[in-house]
Amino acid sequence: MKSAVETLNPTRVRLTVEVPFEELKPSLDAAYKKINQQVTVPGFRKGKIPARVIDQRFGRGAVLEEAVNDALPKFYTEAVNEGELNPLGQPEVDITELKDNESLTFTAEVDIRPAIEIPDYSGIEVTVDAVEVSDEDVEKSVQQLRERFATTSAVERAAAEGDIVTVDLEAKVDGEVLEDGVAKGVNYTIGSGELLEGIDEAVTGLEAGGTATFTSELKGGSAQGKEAEVKVDVTEVKARELPELDDDFAQLASEFDTLDELKADSRKRLEQSRAFEQATQAQEKVLDALLELVEVPLPEKLLEEEVRTRKHNLEHHQLGQMGLTLEAYLKIQEKTAEEFDAELQQQAEKGIKTQFVLDELVNREKLSVSQEELTEHLMRRAQSSGMSPDQFAQAVVEGGQVPMLVGEVARGKALAVVVEAATVKDTNGEVVDLDEEDEVEAAVETVEAVEAADQESAEKSES
Repeated sequence: MKSAVETLNPTRVRLTVEVPFEELKPSLDAAYKKINQQVTVPGFRKGKIPARVIDQRFGRGAVLEEAVNDALPKFYTEAVNEGELNPLGQPEVDITELKDNESLTFTAEVDIRPAIEIPDYSGIEVTVDAVEVSDEDVEKSVQQLRERFATTSAVERAAAEGDIVTVDLEAKVDGEVLEDGVAKGVNYTIGSGELLEGIDEAVTGLEAGGTATFTSELKGGSAQGKEAEVKVDVTEVKARELPELDDDFAQLASEFDTLDELKADSRKRLEQSRAFEQATQAQEKVLDALLELVEVPLPEKLLEEEVRTRKHNLEHHQLGQMGLTLEAYLKIQEKTAEEFDAELQQQAEKGIKTQFVLDELVNREKLSVSQEELTEHLMRRAQSSGMSPDQFAQAVVEGGQVPMLVGEVARGKALAVVVEAATVKDTNGEVVDLDEEDEVEAAVETVEAVEAADQESAEKSES
């Protein structure tokens, strides 16, 4: 077999492959054997029909077609390996010449990973938010904990902000009650903004047994996006009572004996959380700076597929779970379809560029992923998916997604290497020394977020 590579552009090549006929013999024998098992000829036992009889009865062309279809993937793979190519997606194959008993010639056009030169990135400098936790932040954190331990009791007075009201709702559009517009026994905290716009004003001042109507745009259901007249009946008003902020509360709500110890722990947790946020911010800014340094030509078809995948996932998975259409989502976001498409294109370009650049760094720095690192990443992904680690691991293995997870961790480690070499300062002008564990974990999360297209297109491209 001979092969030649013609570069059509930085991300696409044409392979021309010439195969001597004797190299087709194994596939030709397999074709005769397959046809033998599928057909019957009077006078011959099944599977024992001579090749010349098959040629006479069914045509030599049918045998050659079967043999070529069987052999092409093998010869294509050999040509790719010989040319040291990194193909993306499936090739477009064209058989240019097939001479019986002489040779087979075919071409294969395919997108490839572009050659990337990574320049010196040690001069990258970024500024991130300083890790600062105020007394007010601590008080707010403790107050949130306090609210989780609040008790409620029914009261015979008008409802006010912060009260919990139990309500029955009935929505009408054009004077007709909607089939899915009736709800009974709904608990709502006044001022939370978790239900329909206008409900706070409607129920404030009502006692149990009170009724009000208001107009609101429906956020979901059969009449989503339409103005509805909503009748609200208050069946109960409950006041929330917060526990006293003292040592008894600290013992009730935590493992600490005193309120001061609880507050100190809250401060520590806030500092840890903001340190991780700082690390994530550093990763994002360093990644953006790195991508600006590198020229990366993008394969057209891969980019189109990535845009399609991202749009499909948003429209049919994320928005579908929220009960929103794309049109309603764009209205909420106050974006036109053109602005949305342009944003999606930009995100897809960044996702592919990130993967190419960081993969090149993985190879250059000879980074590997240990079993421990993979397990930690799998545990974290399982937690965010709401599945148990065992369930998630089984789904990953059955879906053939282990290489995808390994790639995520490896690219995270590559980004952490760049961050380590960069200068990171906070808004106070202080050089930030990021915690190594936070650094890698934040880097992996950053890479995931940038590549978040369900990874499906990336998996296809590598197959």
